[in-house]
This record gives sequence, structure tokens and C-alpha cells, in this order.
Amino acid sequence: MAGISNAFFRARPGQRVRFGDRTFQITHLLSVDSVLAVDMETRESERLRIESVRPLEATDAESPGTAPDAPPSQDIALCDEEEWAEAQRRFLAIKPLLENPIRTRKDAQRLAERQRVHVATLYSWLKRYQDADHVSALVPSRPGRKAGSRFLSPEQERVIESAIEDLYLNRQRHKPTDIAEEVARRCRLAKIDSPHPNTVRKRIAALKPAHALRRRGHRDLARNRYAPIVDHFRASHPLALVEIDHTEADIVVIDEMHRKPIGRPWLTLAVDVYSRMIVGLYLAFEPPSAASVGMCLAHALCPKREYLAELDVSGEWPVWGVMSGVMVDNAKEFRGRVLKRACEEYGIDLQWRPVLLPHYGGHVERLMGTVGRELHKLPGTTFSNPAKRRGYDSDAHAAMTLKELERHLVDFIVNVYHRRVHSELGVPPKKRWEQGVLGDGARPGTGIFPIPADPLRIRLDFMPYFERSVQQYGIQIDNIAYYDPVLDPHINAADPDRPKSKRQFLVRRDPRDISKIYFLDPVDHRYAAVPYRNIGLPAMSAWELRAIQGALKAEGRREVDEALIFEALNRMRSRVEEAKRKTKAARRQSARIPKATAPAAFQPLEKPPPDSIAPVPETLPDDDPFAVPVKPFDEVFLVR
Repeated sequence: MAGISNAFFRARPGQRVRFGDRTFQITHLLSVDSVLAVDMETRESERLRIESVRPLEATDAESPGTAPDAPPSQDIALCDEEEWAEAQRRFLAIKPLLENPIRTRKDAQRLAERQRVHVATLYSWLKRYQDADHVSALVPSRPGRKAGSRFLSPEQERVIESAIEDLYLNRQRHKPTDIAEEVARRCRLAKIDSPHPNTVRKRIAALKPAHALRRRGHRDLARNRYAPIVDHFRASHPLALVEIDHTEADIVVIDEMHRKPIGRPWLTLAVDVYSRMIVGLYLAFEPPSAASVGMCLAHALCPKREYLAELDVSGEWPVWGVMSGVMVDNAKEFRGRVLKRACEEYGIDLQWRPVLLPHYGGHVERLMGTVGRELHKLPGTTFSNPAKRRGYDSDAHAAMTLKELERHLVDFIVNVYHRRVHSELGVPPKKRWEQGVLGDGARPGTGIFPIPADPLRIRLDFMPYFERSVQQYGIQIDNIAYYDPVLDPHINAADPDRPKSKRQFLVRRDPRDISKIYFLDPVDHRYAAVPYRNIGLPAMSAWELRAIQGALKAEGRREVDEALIFEALNRMRSRVEEAKRKTKAARRQSARIPKATAPAAFQPLEKPPPDSIAPVPETLPDDDPFAVPVKPFDEVFLVR
């Protein structure tokens, strides 16, 4: 795990790269997914696939003059709101320079004056972003006095807040000078020191402009200035805008063991508006959620070569890279903090379609119709409505497993949909994509998009996270202990800012297989995989864990430990094995179990200290990242 990085590298002529154990220098870009490069030892030219090459490490002796790698940035989940807002502000400040390849120093000076910073500062931000290729590189450093620190007494702060609330945030629209005078008057009455008028003005300036305008009677002005406006839905280049939508597939699938019908899966698709290329997909039994949007986006950002090989689908799917904007359904289950922060990390503008406005997201809705018509040709289809299905028994004709359906869909996408002429574009989506990337003689292309250095890190950024201390037995999440020697230096570590409290470390977990977690080392900012403390325990999904917690709660168990959880897991899987020949619901439940494991006996570990055992929660919060179950890694499409 030491090499995980969320950086991207851009293949360009002159760049030195690694292919296997050899060093090459790129000389020409041949197509959207291949380059011509010369071997630095033999001086022979070879055609290389971009997905197979990697940039040279900064310490490589064969790459003299290579600039050192950007320092590892802290995980996006560790940034507080003020730091992240500042990183976003810096990114917006340099964005015009990033979008202008022929920029001059005068351009930078004008932007610096607009941002009220020195031009050298602007160039420093630009270099930090270009070295790292992600927004978290712009998070301000923490040493020294923290931005926004306040040194007034609580009584003084309350006086300022009350004066602002009573006089400034109302339709009377008092001026800041009036507020400063009122603060001084109230402090005299309270017999406390009055803060300087400039301090009061800073507190007013720190208010959110849209909120202040609305409270002061300027609702229309607040909407016109600060509400997002989408004036059209045409993209000028590939990955300018991606639309994502979900549908319950019009087909019944069967389980892999008994070949019996288990129900209809959910399909999530992401389409590039400019080219109509499908850039990512996600197929699962569970209803859509922020997790399914995140997994679909992770698939879209990464190359698809290994994914096609895993499905045994021939053809090419040369689509990867960070999109500028993405539009998803406007439902509360798609507004998770993990999804929002991950999109911000990669500079993706996450937008939600307004309610009752069907023209938002029309491209992906039409694509869903196209895919639906393809599914109607398959055995087990449910058609689009009961009237069309009359006389056809979908369950009796069902013949495809989830994996077989995914293989058929990907084959259709890569070798049919991408290659046939699109009725609106007049050319196939694949041709349109190539024109947008390489240019077509009439206008230049965007160039080949940077490829992620490590797809696993992309997936990690879209995974739910936790903050936990490291105990002598390891880390505990949902009453399950995880341990690896990598945790030893952090056992009972104290919080640097609060020496009397234990330090909380960041860990991420894949909801589809919770047999391991990913621990972020705070020293080198690298992730390490940490398995169950008892490695003999079977893998399971977060969905199974929630079912177990619910069953134990129904039994009246309030204090739950690891032994109870896995005993209940064995009982639940045994019942599923007995019943899945009888009912569709039980077979669906069986399909969610990670294939690599089977119900097995185990020896529970010594129980953790009593104070570390948490009761089963009465309810799950609305923004719980596990509110909707997802499938194990080995049953989905993600690139390894």
C-alpha cells in the first residue's frame, strides 16, 4: 500500500515513463490510448498503451533532472471547513491560468490584483496544484496561528453576535458603524472591555453573503448573485459535463449456484454529454445511493482495460480522466458528505438536478431508454410495463446471472453503442470522443486526459471513512477488531492538540467487504490495509452486518461484541443456505455474500475491554454512508 497516490500523470512528448522494467521517452501521441516511445537503452521505438506505462519515480537514477514529487497531501477528510474553503478559493483563483495554455505574466498579475495577493503567491499556488494535480495541495499549512483564530472572551463574542443578530441581520439594514457603536454600548452596560470597531467589522464581513442579503430583505439579489445558474446543457469538449442516472433494470437475473430467479438489479450509468460516450457504470442489487454514485464516478475516472479483461470482453473503451462537472439526481440519499468532498478533491463540480425539471439530465435518460430496449431482447425481460409483459413469464425465462448480464451490457456498450452512428451527433460516440480529444482539423482537441497513477486511491477517496483511536488490540469499528503491526507505533497515542485525549486516526472501509480497513498513516500520509484481528473470520458486507445488528436488537441484546456478531453471521448464512432453494428473497440475500468465503466455524478472540464495546444504535442517521447496502468488490466492475 505504500505506493498509493491520488495524483494523475499526463502523457506528453518528451516525458520519460516506465514500461515494465524498462525506461522509455515518449516521442509522439498516436491515438487516444497509445503513444510512440523510444527505449532509452536500445534506442528502438515501440508503440505503448498509455494504460500500461507509469511515470518515473523522482528518486529513479535514470531520470536525472526530474523534479521531485509533490509532498503527500493530507487526506481530504482531515481538512476542517475553513482550510478546505481556502483551498477551494485558491483553486478558483488559479483556474483561469490553468485553462489558458498561452497565459502571460500580465494575465497572472491581473488575476493577482483581483485576488489581492502578490503575483508570486499566485504562481506558488499554481505550481503546488500542477505538481500534485489535486485541490488538497492548496490547503494552507497548519504551523503558526490558525486562520480565523479568535481571542476575545466568550462574553465579548456573545455581545457581538447579539448586536449583529438584532441590528444588522434585519430589514432595517443598519451600517457596520452602527453595529460597532451598539457593541460598545452593550459592553459598557455589561461592564466588560469593548472590542475594537475593526473586530466588529471583521465579524460582519465573515457572514455568508447570501445569508446576510436574505436576512436584510434582499432575497432576489441573493438568488441572482449566489444561486447556481445552468443556462444550457451543451458541452464544448469531452468530460465538460457528465450526467449520472439510475434505473431498475427491466430483466430478472438468476443466482450463480442454483440458476434460480432472484430479482431485478439496479443499473447506474454515467454519460459524457459532449460525445455521448458511456464513461462509467455500476450494477448491483441494492437501490441507488451516494455510494453507487461514488463507485460509478470512480469507474469513470479510471482506465477500463483490466475491467474488460476481467469480464472477457474484447474491444476498446479508451475513456478515463476527471470530468469538469457531474449532474446527479436531486434526492437526499445522493447528498453524502463523502461524495461531495471526494468530488471537490478532484475539482469536479457536483450538481443536483432541480426537482420537476425533466430537461436536466435528458441525455442520460435517453441513454437509459436505449439500454432498456437492449435488455428487452434478453431472456427474463420484464419489458417496460405489465401490459407489454402480458403472457410472458419473466421468472420462468430468466437465464442470466448478474455477472453475465454485466458482461452483456459492457459488450453492447463497447462494441455496439459506442460504434454506431448517434442520431443527434451524426457520428458514433467513439468517433466524437476521438475528435474532441485529438482534434479534427477544424479545431484543436483537449489532448489525452491525465491517467490516474493508482486507481485504488481513487476508490479510497470515494469510500466512507471513520475516525478511531488505536488500542492495544487494534482498531474497533462496529464491535469488530482489526489489527496489523503497522498500528503498533500509534497504540494509545495522545492527541497533539489535546494531550489528555487519545488521537483519532482516519480509516476507510469498503461497505461491500468489511474484512479489512484502510489505515491512513499520519506521518507519510499513505494507506495500509489492516485485516480482521482474527484473520480466520469470514468476510461479510456492511449490509450483512446491519442485518445482524437488527436481529440481535430484536433478541434484546444491547451489549454486542465480536463473538456475538460472527455467531449470528454463521446462523444467518446457514438459514440462507437452507432456504435459498425455496424463496427468491433468500437467494437474493445469498447473492450479496462475498463469494470468496462461506459460512465456517471460528474461534472468537479474547474480548476487547468492556469500555470499548459500543451498543447497537437505535437508528441509523439519515446521512449514514451505509444507509443502502452495496456489493462486495469481487462482484462489481471496479478496476483493481
